[in-house]
Amino acid sequence: MKKKLLALALAVSFTAGCSSIVSKSDYAVAISSSPDGASFSITNRAGQKVQSGITPSTVTLKSSSGYFKGESYTVELTKEGYTDRTYTLSSSVDGWYWGNILIGGLIGMLIVDPATGSMYNLPERADISLNPQTAGASKNDLLTIATIDSLNQEQISRLVRVQ
Repeated sequence: MKKKLLALALAVSFTAGCSSIVSKSDYAVAISSSPDGASFSITNRAGQKVQSGITPSTVTLKSSSGYFKGESYTVELTKEGYTDRTYTLSSSVDGWYWGNILIGGLIGMLIVDPATGSMYNLPERADISLNPQTAGASKNDLLTIATIDSLNQEQISRLVRVQ
């Protein structure tokens, strides 16, 4: 009986990676904004739109964009009366990937987990704050700072000495 269990454990360790056994390659990510009700669009690193919706919402995203390549997403939020906001959501190496040193061996570390994308994970949430828009200044309200050397003769003649 012990030999069968040992043989089964060895077979699993040579045919699977640690992350692909314990983790996954698709993650549910909660997208929320403060305030709620912002429209969002998510594009992957290749620039393809992969999700869109209204906050709060939960989307499913892939953690990998290819062999040994973690995925990175750009979340763009818009809401009337608020400044548009861009947020980057990036994958990171899953801690279980390092379990291949003990369990999955080189096959899991170099082939299975990178190929399945399970060597990466994504955060569970993205909480994004939006800032209220401020009234834009008119051209007459702008302050321009210049040195006297950059002024023409007419501008110099209008200068008033301040004491």
